[in-house]
Amino acid sequence: MAKVKVAITLERSVLLELDELVGHRQFQNRSQAIEAAVIEKLDRLRRTRLLSALNELDPLEEKAMAEEGMESDFRSWPEY
Repeated sequence: MAKVKVAITLERSVLLELDELVGHRQFQNRSQAIEAAVIEKLDRLRRTRLLSALNELDPLEEKAMAEEGMESDFRSWPEY
């Protein structure tokens, strides 16, 4: 995937920590470290939004919708 350049502003202390990670070879460079952090944060936000949406569901309503029309289906199924 094509990459694009961006400029960001960081607190000096954050940059020093970032440089330590690069210096200890945990990342090849600042860009890779920042990209990894952004990807991780976006992934966490996606999961949090999904969890929030799931928490808003009413289990009884979901069960009723899932079973809607099932009674007539059961009568047409062969017995085992």
